[in-house]
Amino acid sequence: MKSEKNIIETEKLNLWYGEKQVLMDIDISCKKNKVTALIGPSGCGKSTLIRCFNRMNDVIVGCKVKGKVVFNNENIYGNNVDVDMIRKKIGMVFQKPNPFPKSIWENIAYGPKIHGIKNKKELDDIVEKSLKNAVLWEEIKDRLNDSAMGISGGQQQRLCIARCLAVEPEVILMDEPCSSLDPIATSKIEDLIDELKKKYTVIIVTHNMQQAARVSDYAGFMYLGKLIEFGETEQIFENPKEELTEKYITGRFG
Repeated sequence: MKSEKNIIETEKLNLWYGEKQVLMDIDISCKKNKVTALIGPSGCGKSTLIRCFNRMNDVIVGCKVKGKVVFNNENIYGNNVDVDMIRKKIGMVFQKPNPFPKSIWENIAYGPKIHGIKNKKELDDIVEKSLKNAVLWEEIKDRLNDSAMGISGGQQQRLCIARCLAVEPEVILMDEPCSSLDPIATSKIEDLIDELKKKYTVIIVTHNMQQAARVSDYAGFMYLGKLIEFGETEQIFENPKEELTEKYITGRFG
């Protein structure tokens, strides 16, 4: 089935920050048009792992990566890889909303402009489409020239998702996207994730196990830099194979 195609796979992925090894022999496969959740205690390597998927760790001094991250059958850590194109195809939404101190319109148009689109009508269309796909258009369509800093935190996070969508990615990485949001805003983001997977692949890091159970198709449990268990979400939560996974899921540690 097309939906079961792997879009991102890692092979023996290891990562060090200086002398400290943070990821150890990670083998994971993320399916196209599915939501994959990474769970585990703080500091276990979840965020570091998804930052490998679009080479965001490259900007950290002293970071060393060994192994493979294969995206659409290409090792993104191979030679002659266009890192800018990788980050266009694999977008990222961070823990706290980080809109630019510009208008709502400028926030969305920023990426397409960088990639060479100059026509105002074309940019207008991209802005509208991206905001609609982020289920934000109806709320802010009359405020496009207002500062993005003036909308609510939940709206800012959906704006950041729209900004990510504007450059037409294939994969959206989300690093605890709801951790700074209230329950109502969180619910909207979760509903949005369910919509997004129809067109995109979503990989989410979350400290909230209930959220992982609600939104994901596949889940991976990480502990001390290792991927302890990975499988369909229902199996991970209802019938974990590893004792450590079961202890974490049932709240006996972490």
